Amino acid sequence: MLDFIHTTIIPFFLDLYDAIGYVGVAVAIGLETFVPIIPSEIIVPMAGWKVSQSGADPSVVEPLTGAPWNWLAVLVVATVGAVLGSLAGYLIGAWGGRPLLDRWGRYVHINPDDLDRADAWFERYGDWAVFLARLVPLLRALINYPAGVARMPIGRFLLFSTLGSLPWNAGLLLAGYLLGENYEALYEWVRPYEYVIYAIVILGGAYVIYRWAKGRGEPGEPGERAEPGAPASA
Repeated sequence: MLDFIHTTIIPFFLDLYDAIGYVGVAVAIGLETFVPIIPSEIIVPMAGWKVSQSGADPSVVEPLTGAPWNWLAVLVVATVGAVLGSLAGYLIGAWGGRPLLDRWGRYVHINPDDLDRADAWFERYGDWAVFLARLVPLLRALINYPAGVARMPIGRFLLFSTLGSLPWNAGLLLAGYLLGENYEALYEWVRPYEYVIYAIVILGGAYVIYRWAKGRGEPGEPGERAEPGAPASA
């Protein structure tokens, strides 16, 4: 995986940034929030490195404007790209619904059990699920689909996607700016902590599902469901 990142992903996105500047950043981040295999821990700091290069060498300029790379401009276009990529995933989930994701979800690492958990998660914590997922590697690229399936109100989805993407992008851009050409090291630093984050998310999700299932089973025996048309018990 790391070899693929170093030999394919990094050169591709560096060429993209050098060719179309800020637009390339927006495209890259949009793809990252849509395709889990693209690591934001690399492509976002890479844009921060371009800002650092401009500060050290006046000949390094953003190709579309001819001006030095600007940190705030990069943050804005990165966040816009993240929100647009998230919206694309949301619309796929909303348009195709559960049948589409049951059939094709495995290609983006989503299986039916994931969708069952997401349905319960969004029933109670949809807004915060989207916000927090923007701060978790890999999960940030997967949360859009179940949000669409759950038909989370699109205005709130876009708002919480933006609020979650801003600090994530700002932190990675700053790291890339400070690390300079060593920005790639951030990928190795962040990855080991993913498993801790995933464990917390899974345990939290399991607890929510447990509480939701317990609530569905009351009154009556736990997990018991009334037959359609059956009268409610007194």
